[in-house]
Amino acid sequence: MNLNNLEDLKDEMKKLGFSDPLIAKMEEHMKNDDPAFKLYDEVKANRGQVDITLHFKQSGQSDYYYLNRLEAVHNQGKPLEEGQKFMVITKTEEGKNIVKKLENVAEAIDFFKQQKGNSELAVGKDAANKAMLANMEEGKINYVSRDFKREFYSPPLPQTFWLDHGKGFSKEQAANLVQGRSVYRDDLLSREGTPYKAWMQLDTEKERDRQNNLTFRQFTDAYGYDVKTLLDEYKIKEMADPKKAEALETSLINGNRPLITVEKDGQETKMYLETAVRYGKLNFYAENGKPEKREQFQKETGLEMSNVFAKKMEQGKDKEVAHGQGMGV
Repeated sequence: MNLNNLEDLKDEMKKLGFSDPLIAKMEEHMKNDDPAFKLYDEVKANRGQVDITLHFKQSGQSDYYYLNRLEAVHNQGKPLEEGQKFMVITKTEEGKNIVKKLENVAEAIDFFKQQKGNSELAVGKDAANKAMLANMEEGKINYVSRDFKREFYSPPLPQTFWLDHGKGFSKEQAANLVQGRSVYRDDLLSREGTPYKAWMQLDTEKERDRQNNLTFRQFTDAYGYDVKTLLDEYKIKEMADPKKAEALETSLINGNRPLITVEKDGQETKMYLETAVRYGKLNFYAENGKPEKREQFQKETGLEMSNVFAKKMEQGKDKEVAHGQGMGV
């Protein structure tokens, strides 16, 4: 195992937001000299969870490993409980059970559908403590749990995010993008190699590309969306504290949906806040997910500022660019 390579990959994974235990798993695979391997992680979502898969491959000419992509998929079903795994239990011709544990629902469904004989897709801590999700006999599926049908027959498609020596969308950013939110990047390169900055959002209004990925909708700085300026328009308690204000801005540019404090009906109330870059707005949501009218939280000068911004954004729309995964993202 090349120790310099290990050190570089550890730095890349930390930069992308992955944990020390996951980094330790990577090191174990490298020690075993596995030619290719995957690592799995998850991020809690507003609904369900986002499953992350990291793809590692060893060079054909040396012992160097490369982390060249991660896949993120938003599974809106019920997240697994602590210690649970997906399992495909297949009965051999000799009557023995072969149990294969899988890390995420997409891979579990795909592996189960590949079986030819008698097999069961289940979830649980082990084969003795499981709940059946689907079953097949003689290669034909004869049962799918009612609560699992949507996931089983219409599994969400993963989005691939390409990485270059630790540069690219982080775990946090990728998870937010597949949930439909926008992320700001200040380290992008055009096809000609020119640096630029832009808000990035997956374009769900267009067909997926040949690799089955959504392309990006981009809003460069010329578009005029300035999250700090927008935050200053509203009576948000956290904005009174410079450190909290900075943390709030950072959270939003990474695509998160942070919890903030506003006044509603004379009382302090918690709300979720989210960028709406395409429309030049910030969106407010009650803790139960219900949208709230943003105007009720606006400062007296906020409306005037919004009108100025609207004109600026309209001028910048012509400069909006939409690129696919071929960009340096």
